[in-house]
Amino acid sequence: MSEVDTNIEINQGGKIVFAEDVVATIAYLAAGEVEGVHALIGSTSFSEMLGKKNYTKGVKVEVGSEECACDITIVVKYGYRIQAVAQKVQEEIKNAIETMTGLRVVEVNVNVNSIYFEPEKKEEPAPAPAPAPAPVVEEPEPEPEPAPAPRVK
Repeated sequence: MSEVDTNIEINQGGKIVFAEDVVATIAYLAAGEVEGVHALIGSTSFSEMLGKKNYTKGVKVEVGSEECACDITIVVKYGYRIQAVAQKVQEEIKNAIETMTGLRVVEVNVNVNSIYFEPEKKEEPAPAPAPAPAPVVEEPEPEPEPAPAPRVK
């Protein structure tokens, strides 16, 4: 993505410039924190193939001089209300970008690409019970031999 002049004027003179990747990263991180979002979808980049994390995957932004627009593609976890998750993503992205950059967010378009199902947990068969210990058979104690009769003379 290219660097775009945002022309945010400051009383002391000068301007602030935001690269599109900066705004896209803010949107990516904000969307990832919303409960019910499993992942963001986008094309695999060369840097990802090298093992680097891509913080703009699934996010496209247009940055103007005072405002920006954002398109994001998400995967929603099964069981969540899709409409509610998408609205929360819009709110979080708008709030994060406006708070961190000062740019006015004119729109956040959320594309729901898929639903994520948790993998089924395979029930493992219960382990076979350990064999019962053999009963302990106590041998009867031998009867004591009778004491010899006293010899009297």
